[in-house]
Amino acid sequence: MVFDKVKQIIAEELSIEAEDIKLESKLQEDLGADSLDAVEIIMAIEEEFDIEIDDNEVVKIKTVKNIVDYIEQTK
Repeated sequence: MVFDKVKQIIAEELSIEAEDIKLESKLQEDLGADSLDAVEIIMAIEEEFDIEIDDNEVVKIKTVKNIVDYIEQTK
């Protein structure tokens, strides 16, 4: 499942528990990601799913659900 993989990537990048990550979690406000963390998360997701997220789309990504939806749309 896409969400489970995304959750694992975010948990590793932010050094937090995967159980704390919900679909509606906001990367900055809820999970404490700063701009560098966000870049690293996007890079890890691009590598894991073999996709490239356009810069225009990256700025729209605010929640875990945004990431999951984007991946599912590109598959």
